[in-house]
Amino acid sequence: MRFLLDVNVLVAWGWSDHRDHRKVTSWIASLSARDRILTSAIPQLGFVRVSVQRTGGRITVGEAGEVLEGMLAVLGRRHEFVPDDQASDRWPGWCLTSSQTTDAHLLLLADSHEARLATLDTGIPNAYLVPDAVARP
Repeated sequence: MRFLLDVNVLVAWGWSDHRDHRKVTSWIASLSARDRILTSAIPQLGFVRVSVQRTGGRITVGEAGEVLEGMLAVLGRRHEFVPDDQASDRWPGWCLTSSQTTDAHLLLLADSHEARLATLDTGIPNAYLVPDAVARP
């Protein structure tokens, strides 16, 4: 299975004080060696932005980038960076507001790379919701 991580999954995984940190780390640990974890520019940039904001600037952009680099290095060959090759001219029918555009775009990007968009957001149709209890996806 291939999973494109969205911003909220990356942030929860990256910071031990996040309320969903244990859930996300447990889920990632439960994945098989054949599973792949994908990231792209939007979730990576979102991780850096949110990480700096949530600390009130106590960490720098560079430090947040180093944290992300370390997280992805732990995955080794199980991580793939995928190019964002989707134009912004297609929108699924459920995408009706500006706050849904990034989720819709990432869902289409995941689909184009034969992956599931892994999220903590229950409002994204057809996305893979990271489970509370670890179960095989």
